[in-house]
Amino acid sequence: MRETPDAAVADDRRRRDVPAGVIMVGMAAIAWWPAFTLGAWGEIFFDDILALWAASAAALVFVLVEHRPLRGRLGRAVLLLLPSVWLLLSFVAHDSVTDLGIALLDLAAFAAVLLGIPFTLWVLVRIVWPHFAGGTPRRSKWLIAVVVLAIVIASWVLGANQARFLTCEDFSISGNSPPPGCTPASTP
Repeated sequence: MRETPDAAVADDRRRRDVPAGVIMVGMAAIAWWPAFTLGAWGEIFFDDILALWAASAAALVFVLVEHRPLRGRLGRAVLLLLPSVWLLLSFVAHDSVTDLGIALLDLAAFAAVLLGIPFTLWVLVRIVWPHFAGGTPRRSKWLIAVVVLAIVIASWVLGANQARFLTCEDFSISGNSPPPGCTPASTP
């Protein structure tokens, strides 16, 4: 059976759209939990920050050794270095921090996560699919960014309103500590 020209064009478009869909789903799957914890507990957990650090450190090494002009790599390297700088500052200043120091470290952690997660994800996408940036229409890139941002915002809202649909026991059973304001389970 021969494929019609219209079917071939549609199949080619679908093949080009699949990487964008995979990237969108992957980014959303990674980014929702830190946003939810920020809404529910008012903070991003250390394991999320350390996972970001591990991914950004590996991506940093790749960016530093990849075969591209140095000028294009330096900006990415600096941004990928943010989680490591935060971790180093936290480690060095741990015993001597004041209230202002704690506030600054918290601000640095927030900046590292806020900038680090999307940028690290983008660099990882570029590592896995080097031709993604050049071969993907701008509207697809914007769609990915808007969808992931919408899921992050929705996750934060769900976390901030967790008492409306989850109980304290839901958190305990899943291995998490119950967030402030959670709803105790009703007993029969």
